[in-house]
Amino acid sequence: MQRYKDIQADSGIAAYEIGPGSIIIRFNRGGTYLYDGRAPGPTHVAEMQRLARAGVGLNTYINQHVRGHFAEKLD
Repeated sequence: MQRYKDIQADSGIAAYEIGPGSIIIRFNRGGTYLYDGRAPGPTHVAEMQRLARAGVGLNTYINQHVRGHFAEKLD
């Protein structure tokens, strides 16, 4: 996994891993989740991938648009 840049130094996200049509996110408070085409869908996944690469806004986006809508909890 790649460490999340967290440009604003206020994110709840520790790391992420981008795959074809998916993103895995590890949160600072624990929990690693897979998001893909099943949930929350390709449009949200594409935006989450973009924000992860940018290092800003990913946690806010998840809180506002995705919440608990993930494909799998990995740990």
